[in-house]
Amino acid sequence: MAVSDTSHEAPAEIPISTGFWQLALGSIGVVFGDIGTSPLYAFREAVAGATHHGPPTPAIVLGVLSLILWALFIVVTAKYVLLLLRADNNGEGGTLSLMALGQRALGRRSWPLMALGVVGASMFIGDSMITPAISVLSAVEGLKLAAPALEHYVVPLTIAILVVLFSVQRIGTAKVANAFGPVMIVWFTVLTVMGLSHISDAPTVLYAINPYYAIQFLLSHGTIGLVTLGAVFLAVTGGEALYADLGHFGRKPIQAGWFILVLPALLINYFGQGALVLSNPAAIENPFYLMAPQSMLVPLIILATAATVIASQAVITGAYSLVRQAVQLGLLPRFEVRFTSETHAGQIYLPRVNRLLLIGVLLLVMLFRTSSGLASAYGIAVSTTMVADGIMGFVVIWKLWNWKAATAAAVIVPLVIVDITFLSANLLKLLEGAWVPLLFGLSMAVVIWSWRRGAAILIAKTRRTEVPLRDLIKSLEKRPPHIVKGTAVFLTSDPEFVPTAMLHNLKHNKVLHEHNVILTIETGQTPRVDPADRVRMENISDKFSTVRLRFGFMESPNVPKALVIARKLGWQFDIMATSFFVSRRSLKPSAQSGMPLWQDHLFIALSRSANDATDYFQIPTGRVVEVGTQVTI
Repeated sequence: MAVSDTSHEAPAEIPISTGFWQLALGSIGVVFGDIGTSPLYAFREAVAGATHHGPPTPAIVLGVLSLILWALFIVVTAKYVLLLLRADNNGEGGTLSLMALGQRALGRRSWPLMALGVVGASMFIGDSMITPAISVLSAVEGLKLAAPALEHYVVPLTIAILVVLFSVQRIGTAKVANAFGPVMIVWFTVLTVMGLSHISDAPTVLYAINPYYAIQFLLSHGTIGLVTLGAVFLAVTGGEALYADLGHFGRKPIQAGWFILVLPALLINYFGQGALVLSNPAAIENPFYLMAPQSMLVPLIILATAATVIASQAVITGAYSLVRQAVQLGLLPRFEVRFTSETHAGQIYLPRVNRLLLIGVLLLVMLFRTSSGLASAYGIAVSTTMVADGIMGFVVIWKLWNWKAATAAAVIVPLVIVDITFLSANLLKLLEGAWVPLLFGLSMAVVIWSWRRGAAILIAKTRRTEVPLRDLIKSLEKRPPHIVKGTAVFLTSDPEFVPTAMLHNLKHNKVLHEHNVILTIETGQTPRVDPADRVRMENISDKFSTVRLRFGFMESPNVPKALVIARKLGWQFDIMATSFFVSRRSLKPSAQSGMPLWQDHLFIALSRSANDATDYFQIPTGRVVEVGTQVTI
């Protein structure tokens, strides 16, 4: 499928008059779910890593708190909220949008940029498996404090909640999305109240605002300090979601939600946990839940579970959007996409992706069994995505924003160094569980690489036997075959050559329709294409014309709707007198393909698993004629 650049700049800001505060409320419910549930485990894991599960000292508590505070300021606030939220691709954000934006800035396809985009996207999907597992587990683990006898039910209850969560995805989030914002506002309010009620336990906890304590902790703890830094990173996981969900809410509503409610609530809660541990070191067992009175423990567990389900919902939806973008950009085979809302095009459901995510999440829960065990696997996926975002962000700031290279480097390089430091810290936990997202990311990268490589080889192989379209037209004008009434539409990726289905129709049926349309569907490097630029038509002869339909990589191609625009442009056709000819290739492995045999088989398996072109392009099935061909690759 051809990829073209169709740029129409659109600001990421959404005017206040269109419901600014409603969007800010929605962003609190969706965007901040992941980072908003980090207080359940981040501070506990960081202190435990620094003390080797021994009693925490005041220096450790203040050092860890200072690291969390400045990580939130530098990684989330400076890099994402203030900088990258401005790098919108026609209002859309996320790793693949940033990749497309970078390639557009360079004016060419850059393989290093594509590699960064693929790695970042692969790790984000890995994060989409780990986030539901660790979030729901950490919430349900509060049962052990409420009733120690229920400890054995934590894993089964977590699995049950996750199965229900993934089972209801097919219904769509439209009916429950309105409740997300209010629930998360209650959650962040509770975080604030809990923190404020305990800071007075040890007011000296406020010393951690001084970055001296963070620096002193790292300098005095050596390797242990770096290991602790990997756990501190848990406090900023979810920061990448702020950018990924840019298109849903806009830059200013997300910034408002972060500065007015989310950031203050997180900091106050972390400092409350720190004060509690300073006054009672034994509370490090589970400082979040021990901040609550015993009578409020069960309601807090219920609220925390609701918050973690919302956080999980956000990354699951993000994974759907990311996979759809990857398909549109030609990085993955076609997947079935179902729309779950009549009014919001972004609310989609991908059945196969949903099943794969559920299997991955359940395997993680059963393999690690505790949120502490999963914490080792969590950070590396997000830190890898953040490094990729930072490097691609430099290209956008330098080339697209036209900053001087030195100025762009002065802004981005320190942020990337911080990200790389966190990534290095997480790599120290490789044997403890960090291998899981790395293995998944590597597997995803191999799948994408195999699909891209196989598709390129297939195109090159079929190109050798293809006939230029204009040459065929000249030949048919000299020796015309039998002409039948009606319109034939032939789908192809390259309108310069005769579609395979047309060649076989002429060869075997020896007929030609009175009107023949060579239809090409292109995916642009912008999220959406203006309807005025959707259709491009060209008449080649009295019997042949070419039509190009252009879609953004966030759009689902709908051929019949697009052809309505073509009708307005002068193409007179009756859908009930039109036949769509689609070529279906049967692939066979070949020793001379240019790929290893295992990659041949992987590419063939991916091709067979791809969603049918008729369904993907939403063509009426009763008007489709499939022509089969066998190709060795």
